[in-house]
Amino acid sequence: MRAKITYAVTAAVLVFYFVLAGSRGVLLIRHGTLLTVTFGVAVLILPLIGVWFLWKNTQFVRRANALAAALDAEGGLPVDELERTPSGRIDRASADAVFERRREETEDHPDDWRCWFRLAVAYQDARDTPRARKAMQRAIALHADKPVRA
Repeated sequence: MRAKITYAVTAAVLVFYFVLAGSRGVLLIRHGTLLTVTFGVAVLILPLIGVWFLWKNTQFVRRANALAAALDAEGGLPVDELERTPSGRIDRASADAVFERRREETEDHPDDWRCWFRLAVAYQDARDTPRARKAMQRAIALHADKPVRA
């Protein structure tokens, strides 16, 4: 729940910034000189890119959460079996061992979104965020393409 609140607050701050920057861009355009109109258009482009990025990221998070809920309903969420340091951080060797099992599981069942989901969690635990995101995107794509069961 804490992560959801943090995400919502961050998104709200970003939207406020986008509105503020967009209003400044409009003011620059209204000034009417070639230089201010050029800067105004440039200032308007940045919030548009930001809104697009925020939208795509929010879609990703919602889809990943939907997969987590579906996997939880099946009883297939990965169990936190990782060893921790005294400070509470995940032990690297423990994360690597779990990752290796998840990687083998995914290689054995490459079309199962559940395996890709668990692999994404293992990548995240091993502190490899870019690969975790790609694995989660693969899980989302496989889940979206799954045949409807009668």
